[in-house]
Amino acid sequence: MAHARVTMAVGLVALMALSTLGAPVAAQEAVVDPRQPSFENPVMYVYGSDDLSNCFTHFDSNDTSGSAADGYGEKVWTGQNARVEVDYTCRMESFKQDMYNSENGTISLHLEFEIDTADCQDTDAQCKNLTLTFFKGGFEIAKEEFLSVATNGATNSVDWEIPINENMTRFNKSEEPQIQVEFSHPGYSDFICGILGTCGGSFRMYYHTPDNPAAEVEFPIVNQSMPMEEEGDGGLIGGVTDSVPGFGLLAGVGSLAMAAVAASRSSRDD
Repeated sequence: MAHARVTMAVGLVALMALSTLGAPVAAQEAVVDPRQPSFENPVMYVYGSDDLSNCFTHFDSNDTSGSAADGYGEKVWTGQNARVEVDYTCRMESFKQDMYNSENGTISLHLEFEIDTADCQDTDAQCKNLTLTFFKGGFEIAKEEFLSVATNGATNSVDWEIPINENMTRFNKSEEPQIQVEFSHPGYSDFICGILGTCGGSFRMYYHTPDNPAAEVEFPIVNQSMPMEEEGDGGLIGGVTDSVPGFGLLAGVGSLAMAAVAASRSSRDD
């Protein structure tokens, strides 16, 4: 009987050794998604359709699928009394994993616009200068009005620094980053543009392309995994079984092996 127990113990120890070899191999098979954020991949790029009806973001600078071939989205308004007005949101596509940011860092946005409209009058209650709002899921975390953006058809670069606060150190995978873009100005509407047929205006936003570094949002991402669980929550040694591939199986099999050896020794002593 003692011999059988010793044989069983040896077999269990062998299984334990094999498990330590198999676990790292399985871990190495994980594929990194370039469209998702990571410590090595901290820049989110803005893409979209040619008419601004669909604006989206992800973290792969080379994947422009679904984005406008010309590298920008634009809306044009024509005719007397036309109003140049936009309100759209650029949303992160398929945000699959949590993102951790340095508590001392800054989110840096660089966007480019080309706006051609008439000037706002003091009596125009509908007027809104270019305004950007940054969201974490449905939660607004920052908003800025850019008074210096020209509306004469010139290309404007908008750079916005958002300091990280306690609400931005972690984006859960259900709290994707979003950028809302708002603007409202009257279009050109005078006698001359009526004769020339040029009344109205336009609003253009540039997207990221491999040749144009426009439309980028850089996060101060830190290399951090999920916090370890406390002892007593089902994990061994404060959740180490969840963080080290194969450790749970190794610990369990090791316990069985030691129990079998102890039993065999007890039998011999008797």
